[in-house]
Amino acid sequence: MGGQAPRTHPPSDELGGVVVKAGLVELIEDDRAALYGAFLSIAEKVRGEERDNALALWKRKGKRAFEAESEAAAEKRSFESSG
Repeated sequence: MGGQAPRTHPPSDELGGVVVKAGLVELIEDDRAALYGAFLSIAEKVRGEERDNALALWKRKGKRAFEAESEAAAEKRSFESSG
């Protein structure tokens, strides 16, 4: 799975968490039609000629965000334990 933690929840729960984590629910004011439309646009792009470039870009961006979040959480834990 490329360094990812093993799944402990159903994939739909994890994906919902990613949608929330990205801030999409708040940004689109919980408009499910808009969110579904956005996902359809993503799927269309992945089916097209730009597939490899799009996936590489999105994967890099997501990996960086997960790493930054992990580092921030570690710093917070370190600060809290030293205080």
